[in-house]
Amino acid sequence: MGFEGQSKDEGTLSRRSFLAGGLAAIAGACLVSPVEAAVRAMPERGLHLYNIHTGEWLKTVYWAEGRYLPKALTQVNRMLRDHRSGETHPMDPRLLDLMVAVHKKLGNKGAIHIISGYRSPQTNAILASATDGVAHGSLHMAGKAVDIRMPGKSTRIVGRAAKMLKAGGVGTYPASQFVHIDTGRVRTW
Repeated sequence: MGFEGQSKDEGTLSRRSFLAGGLAAIAGACLVSPVEAAVRAMPERGLHLYNIHTGEWLKTVYWAEGRYLPKALTQVNRMLRDHRSGETHPMDPRLLDLMVAVHKKLGNKGAIHIISGYRSPQTNAILASATDGVAHGSLHMAGKAVDIRMPGKSTRIVGRAAKMLKAGGVGTYPASQFVHIDTGRVRTW
């Protein structure tokens, strides 16, 4: 007999269900992505950015006291706007965390140079028709991608650091001297 009032089979299933649920909870608590591990212990998360097209600089804390800060996110959205049209779009906070994690992995020296953040559908269409390297369904249009450069670090080094985090797409463009990172599915090119 299993638990009181249950047959042996019912008791076994209940114990198995209980154990399976407990193990799943423990496993879930232990599985932390490399990006989460890199930023989780930080009391604050901030970015130091330089937009190469507009000449603007931004140094801001966008996460503190356990939450994202709306005013800072607005500043980051403006900094990562489509520099051709001036349009802004909410950027995925996980993308900001990914930039912080890559920057931290490489020693947190200097500003991250922004080549491209958000792209309006019109800008993306123009770029896609002019070059093979721009996807028609680019994650830049959803605020989930950024093209960056880190002065003093080669694209190979920046790309390798981003790939190690396994948090999304990473494209390395040595000829153009930038690395694309996004919060889409994990893939490299």
